[in-house]
Amino acid sequence: MRTGVGGFPAMRGVARVALCLIAIVGAGCAGGGATEAMKPTPDPAAVALAERAAALFGKLPESVPNPDNPGTPQKIALGRMLYYDARLSKNHDIACNSCHLLDRYGVDGQPTSLGHRGQRGNRNAPTVYNAAIHIAQFWDGRAADVEEQAKGPVLNPVEMASPSEAFVVDLLASIPGYVEAFDAAFPTDPEPLSYDNMARAIGAFERNLMTPTSRFDAFIAGDWDALDEQERKGLSTFLSVGCNSCHNGPALGGALYRKLGFVFPYETEDIGREAVTGQPTDRYVFKVPSLRNVAKTAPYFHDGSIGTLEEVVKIMGYHQIGLELEEGQIADIVAFLGSLTGELDQEYIAKPELPESGPETPAPDPT
Repeated sequence: MRTGVGGFPAMRGVARVALCLIAIVGAGCAGGGATEAMKPTPDPAAVALAERAAALFGKLPESVPNPDNPGTPQKIALGRMLYYDARLSKNHDIACNSCHLLDRYGVDGQPTSLGHRGQRGNRNAPTVYNAAIHIAQFWDGRAADVEEQAKGPVLNPVEMASPSEAFVVDLLASIPGYVEAFDAAFPTDPEPLSYDNMARAIGAFERNLMTPTSRFDAFIAGDWDALDEQERKGLSTFLSVGCNSCHNGPALGGALYRKLGFVFPYETEDIGREAVTGQPTDRYVFKVPSLRNVAKTAPYFHDGSIGTLEEVVKIMGYHQIGLELEEGQIADIVAFLGSLTGELDQEYIAKPELPESGPETPAPDPT
């Protein structure tokens, strides 16, 4: 009999169904396949955009090793101390970190930086973050890598103004803690404490100043929700109008040189790479800056003359790609650029305790 008095056989059937439902729900709560099936389907357009960007730009590395300058812990620790040590300057008041502040995304926020006796150079101090992956260093590419770059400002009379390499070596040799640190960092070198090794140590430290931790990095790695709708729209516009023709590679820049005023002339007194190469074809040519952390590194351009990203995007759109971008396009691109801000490794960039001066260490010289 299918239905008894009070309908009990039928109720047992309902109970069996209910138990099955409970089991299914329980399996889902336990992390089974039901939960996976309930995950929202990613936006196909977002997935396609992320895959396209990943293919175009590639992954930003966590470090950029130099086979000719292995970054040992001792060398990196020495480089960190030297980066923060103002005694490398003539008046003991300017360090690498004075113009390239590590806790401010590697810049000082000024159009041009203050140097010895309040002098200012004619170019904006670019960020040191992600610089090790660039094709060359300085706006005009006059240094091949971060090791060579580290030699320049120390002796530049407008910047740190130390009088000579020999002066810097003698100063470091007068500080017992540095003698020990150089010995530890360069144990097989017959002359551990040298000007070249000073630069090698700073370069080894800088080669780990990478920021592959932005929301853009998460997006191209498969986190489709890492960028919001406007940021994705900005990335799409960035690609469709051709910004990536110059701002390419993992750093979104730093990989090539380009004339400022590529389509329509841009007025500037700085002749760019022509001062390095002597070639008239290099007039107004500069290294394309990286867009990594660009929302944190104002002001912009080689001379620090532009204060906002909105203005930068408008100017670049016209002078470099020949387009008068609409306000909405500019706003979207600026929103995307904000997604390129990475996290700083606070432990790695923390200022170390510096070795004490010795009795023969030269005194500050303000002249």
